[in-house]
Amino acid sequence: MSPPHSPHGHGRVKGEKPKSFGTAWKKLFSYLGKHRIAVWAAMIFAFVGTALTLIGPNKLRDLTDLVKEGLISGVVDMGAVWEIGVFLIAIYAVSGILSLVENYIMATVSQKTASRLRTDISKKINRLPLKYFDRSSKGDILSRTTNDIDTLGQSMNQSMGTLITSVTMLIGSLVMMAYTNISMMIVAVLSSLAGFVLMSLIVRRSQKYFIKQQEYLGKMNGHVTEIYSSHDVVKVYNGQESATRKFDAVNDGLADSAFMSQFLSGLMMPLMNFIGNLGYVAVCIYGAIIVINGNITIGVIVAFMIYVRLFTQPMSQLAQAFTGMQSVAASAERVFEFIEEEELSPEENLTHKIENVRGRVEFRDVHFGYVPGKEVIRGFSATVEPGQKVAIVGPTGAGKTTLVNLLMKFYETDSGDILVDGVSIKDMKRSDVHELFCMVLQDTWIFEGTVRENIVYSKKDATDEEVIEACTAVGVDHFIRTLPNGYDTKLDNVSSLSVGQRQQITIARAMVENAPMLILDEATSSVDTRTERIIQNAMDSMTGGRTSFVIAHRLSTIKNSDMILLMKDGNIVEQGTHEELLASGGEYKELYNSQFEDMSAV
Repeated sequence: MSPPHSPHGHGRVKGEKPKSFGTAWKKLFSYLGKHRIAVWAAMIFAFVGTALTLIGPNKLRDLTDLVKEGLISGVVDMGAVWEIGVFLIAIYAVSGILSLVENYIMATVSQKTASRLRTDISKKINRLPLKYFDRSSKGDILSRTTNDIDTLGQSMNQSMGTLITSVTMLIGSLVMMAYTNISMMIVAVLSSLAGFVLMSLIVRRSQKYFIKQQEYLGKMNGHVTEIYSSHDVVKVYNGQESATRKFDAVNDGLADSAFMSQFLSGLMMPLMNFIGNLGYVAVCIYGAIIVINGNITIGVIVAFMIYVRLFTQPMSQLAQAFTGMQSVAASAERVFEFIEEEELSPEENLTHKIENVRGRVEFRDVHFGYVPGKEVIRGFSATVEPGQKVAIVGPTGAGKTTLVNLLMKFYETDSGDILVDGVSIKDMKRSDVHELFCMVLQDTWIFEGTVRENIVYSKKDATDEEVIEACTAVGVDHFIRTLPNGYDTKLDNVSSLSVGQRQQITIARAMVENAPMLILDEATSSVDTRTERIIQNAMDSMTGGRTSFVIAHRLSTIKNSDMILLMKDGNIVEQGTHEELLASGGEYKELYNSQFEDMSAV
């Protein structure tokens, strides 16, 4: 039985407000760790480099006045001109080098941060409980790992460098304007003040659309992954129209949020350009008036015009930087939301480990529910002796697979206990519990690699003889030998293998693992009758002497079980051997006979 799935496919609870722009950046800066020193160094380089460029206009003022005096007197002091020129070339060269170093540092830090985030997400996936994946879209998780981290890495590199340079230029040019002429500085600032107010309003309003854009991108990835991984099913059930409608709805949401985020953030650039030009015009008019009155020289006007341009230019760059920073904040929120998900309980204090496994399993009054207050397993109790083959049967939703999930410690019981050889699995590490079992699921998994690599996945030291023996036992050896490179043929999750062949390979994988106990969850449901008999014989030999749990719908496959547990609504309603249960004339007999009635009707 599977737990309920969330219809949303992402971490934020419906109706929950997104975190603030500042909170996301605070988390990101805290996450930088030792790289914060490099970021501070980059900020210092950017500050010094920008400050050096601010010296230039002041020297140009001196140069202009020097040339003007030379034209009036008829003699230009070329030594002084040359000295100022060399000085300007030197400071601009140093400024360029510092900017280059700053860009290199920020590019390195941003990509190392992105790489570290990917690594942390990869490790986080292994620490998350199974219930997280039951309620989350695979596409959304994929989007956080790829799209969000790529956006974060690229935009952080561009926006932080631009922000540092722009702020330094803005403050520095303001200081230099005040030093050059205080009254002209006031005119420039007042004419530009409105731009800052409007920019802050736009940033505040557009941030929610950047967050929605990233969330819709995750939904889009989830939908496309879901549809294309099951494209044949969609076609068989004529689900193209429904899939297209859902795609259009997500696509429209993505387009709308992307439009609003880009439109609002795009307003900042032309707005800042307009405000900057307005300040430029105001300063030109005011400067002309005070030059006519003889209060300042032409050199001051030349220097001030450059400072005004240096003052207004960062405003446009700030608009661009804030757009990038909003993308970073939206992506960072989604990434950190995933990293901060509740993890599996720590296991440092769990030291119990079973060395010589006998295989006695005891369920003691086990209660469990995927959702608090809604129990799936209600007071389940049973004892399985070493070497017994236990079949678990019952209608869909009875709790069969849930019971196995609890046995494998994929989920923790709400109450009650499960013991193996007298040791509670609560006192054992999950990895140690998993080592006790080899497991074959109804859903097969083939990864990109050779046939042999797929079979020895959990036992790298398996010999070729063991691999061939397992494949022969399940009846897939002949097929593998017909492949282009035999056992060295490359496979992936979309290889042209039949469902039955994939299942045979996964069963061979379990046989090679050779764990002390065995779990078979509808292991032969995807193969034909003849292959099922071959696999059944192989599994009978594999289960010999091993405690094994078999979940099956086809009751004919579990007649030789030592114990059959008939589950219904999370409880054991009947228990015994095949003959005992038939003789009792209860629900098992009715279920068994109904299968043969269905077959005779066919």
